[in-house]
Amino acid sequence: MEQRYLGRSGLRVSRMGLGTMTWGRDTDADEAATQLLAFTEAGGTLVDTADVYVEGESERILGGLLGEVVPRDELVIATKAVARRNDGPFGGGASRGALLHALDGSLRRLGVEHIDLWQLHAWDGNVPLEETLSALDTAVASGRVRYAGVSNYSGWQLGTAAALPGHTPLVSTQVEYSLLERGVEREVVPAAEHHGIGLLPWAPLGRGVLTGKYRNGTPSDSRGASAHFAGYVEQHRTERAARIVQAVATAADGLGTNALCVALAWVRDRPGVVAPVVGARDTAQLLGSLAAEELTLPPAIRAALDDVSAVEFGYPERPMG
Repeated sequence: MEQRYLGRSGLRVSRMGLGTMTWGRDTDADEAATQLLAFTEAGGTLVDTADVYVEGESERILGGLLGEVVPRDELVIATKAVARRNDGPFGGGASRGALLHALDGSLRRLGVEHIDLWQLHAWDGNVPLEETLSALDTAVASGRVRYAGVSNYSGWQLGTAAALPGHTPLVSTQVEYSLLERGVEREVVPAAEHHGIGLLPWAPLGRGVLTGKYRNGTPSDSRGASAHFAGYVEQHRTERAARIVQAVATAADGLGTNALCVALAWVRDRPGVVAPVVGARDTAQLLGSLAAEELTLPPAIRAALDDVSAVEFGYPERPMG
């Protein structure tokens, strides 16, 4: 698998990341081990988790596989903090105390001495930005974190955090980005490009909708049929989405591949994108995503998909004529 530099940093990661949001709920430890092995055998290195995924169980499972299934130094481990884990004084948020408390917990669950990429899971408007960034500074200076990034920041939030002088540079931003969700192109993508920050798209398959599995209903074994993911998937089951899904299916037929590979290859090679983060319930699903590594979309097909999924740009994102 091709390796790419993350933003303007010297950190190299595989151009596809393995997401672990289902580990501990829909994916047990044995299946997670099989996924991780398949991912690394394909050349994958970036594994993404968070302290709140299944109440920390995702981190625990990943930690249990390090050394047993894959050597620790063959992976770039990324995790996140800020989202609320409990109602205690340090149970969430972006205060200095809460973040460093969360970091200690992640290190303990993962069973590692440092995290390669520590990400702020969301913006916290209740905490001064200087305080939040000081926690990143402390984490990096102490050796417990190597690189820092953010997730789900708007364009102005990303630009403000990146431009504040004297703090640890941000190397990545993780945002929802797919043929069905291109709103980040208005302000987040330009801000990331300006500040040398790499994009890590989550839900690159439109929460599964771009695979075409929901075209004729909701499969009983899909996320759309599960109590905890039904609403997550439903957001992208619209008339506009149906038109895009049809275009992806048509492109896949013409290329002799499947919709999953087309949708993943499209976002993987967008400007500024370093590595889409793909999640899979089982190894068969993951192998389907890994197959996209062999596909590069022809310019004509890429242009057609750009057109059918285009987002509207208005003032001030669109320059005045």
